[in-house]
Amino acid sequence: MDIREDGDYGLTFNDMHTYIQLDSSGVIRLTKRGECNSILWSAPETVCDLDSYCGPHSLCTMPGSCKCLAGFDRPLMRGWIAAVGCTRKVDLNGESTAAQPEEAFYPIDGIHRYPRGALVSQTTNMNRCESSCLRNSACNAFAYNKSCLLWFGELWNTVVLDSGSNGDRLYIRIATEQQQACSRAASLFSSQKKVVFLSVIGALPLIAIGLIFLWRCRRKLFETGRVNGDGSLMIYSFVQIKDSTKGFSEKLGEGGFGCVFRAMLPDCTVVAVKKLKGLRQEEKQFRAEVQTIGMIQHINIVRLLGFCAEGSRRFLVYEYMANGSLSNYLFSKGSSKLSWELRYSTALGIARGLAYLHEGCKDCILHCDIKPDNVLLDAEFCPKIADFGLAKLLGRDFSRVLTTVRGTIGYLAPEWISGVPITHKADVYSYGMVLLEIISGRRNSEKIKEGKFTYFPTYAAVRLNEGDDAMCLLDSGLEGNADAEQLNRACRVACWCIQDCEDCRPMMGQVVRMLEGVMDVEVPPVPWLLQKYIGMEDSTSGDSETVSEVSC
Repeated sequence: MDIREDGDYGLTFNDMHTYIQLDSSGVIRLTKRGECNSILWSAPETVCDLDSYCGPHSLCTMPGSCKCLAGFDRPLMRGWIAAVGCTRKVDLNGESTAAQPEEAFYPIDGIHRYPRGALVSQTTNMNRCESSCLRNSACNAFAYNKSCLLWFGELWNTVVLDSGSNGDRLYIRIATEQQQACSRAASLFSSQKKVVFLSVIGALPLIAIGLIFLWRCRRKLFETGRVNGDGSLMIYSFVQIKDSTKGFSEKLGEGGFGCVFRAMLPDCTVVAVKKLKGLRQEEKQFRAEVQTIGMIQHINIVRLLGFCAEGSRRFLVYEYMANGSLSNYLFSKGSSKLSWELRYSTALGIARGLAYLHEGCKDCILHCDIKPDNVLLDAEFCPKIADFGLAKLLGRDFSRVLTTVRGTIGYLAPEWISGVPITHKADVYSYGMVLLEIISGRRNSEKIKEGKFTYFPTYAAVRLNEGDDAMCLLDSGLEGNADAEQLNRACRVACWCIQDCEDCRPMMGQVVRMLEGVMDVEVPPVPWLLQKYIGMEDSTSGDSETVSEVSC
C-alpha cells in the first residue's frame, strides 16, 4: 500500500496496471491504469451516496458538486466543509405551533433522492401535508409523493438532477421575505430568459432579411457563370474584374489590342486580365469566338479562364504566367540570358502548341501574330502561346481568305502582302522568324553589317546553304555553350519555315518531329524574296542607321 501526495491510499496488484484506491472522500475504486485510467468498480457508485459528502442542508448534484438549499448559506470558510454543510440565513420563530405569516415553503424541483430520515404522515393530500409541516416548528421540509413525507432536524444526502426537472419536488421551510426574494429572483431570471428569447425570435426575420440581402449582393458582385458544359470557361462581371485588378492598378504589359493587368480572384487565384480596346464586335459574336478559344487546353497554350462582356467592355481572363514574355529574356539587356537547353525546349514547346492549334483542334485555329512577345513563360519556364485576339477560325480545307493584314512587321509571311489566301502556313513562317531570334538572341528587324548582308534571316539562310558552321549564328552571350547538332537542326528548321512558297514550308507537326530528332532535316534553299528585296545592302544607299556586327 502507498500513500499519495493528495492523501489517497492505493493498493497495487502484481501486474502493476490494476490497483485499488481509497480517495479522500471515502470512495473505493478498482482502477486499471492505461491511456485512460478506466474504473472497473467503485463503492459507493457516486460520492452523493456518502452520508457526509456535502453535509446538512445541502444539495448534491449527480456529477458530485455541492450547493446549499434555498434559505441556507455556507459559512464564511475557505472551501467546502462537509461537517458544517449549510446554515440558515434567517432563524425561524419556533415557539408557535400555528402557521406563522412570516414563514412559507419554497419548492425545489428535480429531486433525484429525498433527504434521509423522512417521517411518513397519514395525510392524504398536498394541502394537508403542507399544513402538518407548518403546525410543527421543528419541521424543516415536506414532500408529497402518494404519501406525505416530513423532515425534522437537519436535511442530509439530498440529491438533485442537473437539469432541475424530470424529478420530484421538495418544499423547504424558509422565512416569507426570503421566499418572496427567491420568487422574485426566479421570476426575474425567467422574465429575462423570456425577453431574450422573444428578442431573438423578433430579430430572426430581420437577420434573415439581412443575410438574404447580403447574399444577393455578394452573388451579384462576385458570382461567375459557366459557359461550357464542363465549366471550363467562366463569365465575370465588370465589378468583379475591377475589384480583382484593384482598379486596374498593376499593369503587366500593353499591346496593340489592349493592356494586361495582374488580378486576384476572390478564391486567391492570381490571373492576368486583358482589357481589349477598339473591339466593336457584337456581344453574341464575341461570346461565340471566346467560347471556341476557351475550349483549347494544351500545356503550351495559355489557358483562357473566362471573360467579361458588359456593354462596350471586353475583358479576357487568362492564367497568370510568372516569368513574363520570352522577349524579356531574349532582347532585354538587364535580363538574364536563357541557356541553350531552355531555348531549345522553348522552341519545341512553341512548335507543339502551334501544331495543336493547326492540327489538333476540331477546327484549324490560325494565330496570326506569333512573336516572342506573345510567348509567355510560367514559373518553370514552360513556354505557352498567348494572345488569341487576332486568331481566326478556319475550316479544314483552309479555303477562307483573310483580306486584312494582321500581325507584326518582321514576322509577316509574304502572302499577307501578295494578297493570296492566308492559311496556317502564315503561322509557320512567323514561327521560323521566332526560331531565328531564339537562336541569335536579337531582333530579326535589327540591321546587321556583314559583307553584303543587312538582314539576319538572309544571312543565316546563306550560311547554312553554303555549309558553314551554324555556331556563328548563335547568341554571342552564350559563348558557344550549345549542342552543335541541336543548333544545326534548329537553324535548318527555321530556314525551311521561312520559305517564300507556303507549300515548301513544313506543317507544324513536321517541325515538332524535326526538332525531336525523329525526322531528318535537309539543307534548305535560300528564300528568293529575302535575297531580292531585303537581304542585300544597296551599294548606292547612304543609310547611316546603326547596325550590328556579326562574325563567324
